[in-house]
Amino acid sequence: MSVTINTGPRWRIILEKPLWHWLALLLLCSAYLQGGIDKAFDFNGALAEMQHFGLAPAAPLAIATIIGELGASALILTGVYRWFGALYLACFTLFATFIANRFWELSGPERFMTANSFFEHLGLTGGFLLVAWLDLKSREATPVAVQR
Repeated sequence: MSVTINTGPRWRIILEKPLWHWLALLLLCSAYLQGGIDKAFDFNGALAEMQHFGLAPAAPLAIATIIGELGASALILTGVYRWFGALYLACFTLFATFIANRFWELSGPERFMTANSFFEHLGLTGGFLLVAWLDLKSREATPVAVQR
């Protein structure tokens, strides 16, 4: 007589740990954390970046970018209004992609590299939209206490 014990796929048990979920969110936010920190510590570089892309007024936009990148990442990583942080970074990324990665105006190797960056950023936008959608969906599934 043989007995088989089915404990389910081991990879699923490992990947369902909250640490992996948080790590995936950290990886998704990593470019925005790095960008926000770099801009905060090199504000002149942040101003130069705004001016390079023709964005004015440079200083308020650089400050808003720093606050947005770091603040939205913090919302995502802490789970506090995660959906809002994810939607913010999705919109920010989409907007920035059309400003910084205008591959259709370029030619040669530069066009190829910029087009790759453009579509990678569209992928990031999709990732953030999924995070927002999943967060809102999980909130719908969680019953809210009735207030009297």
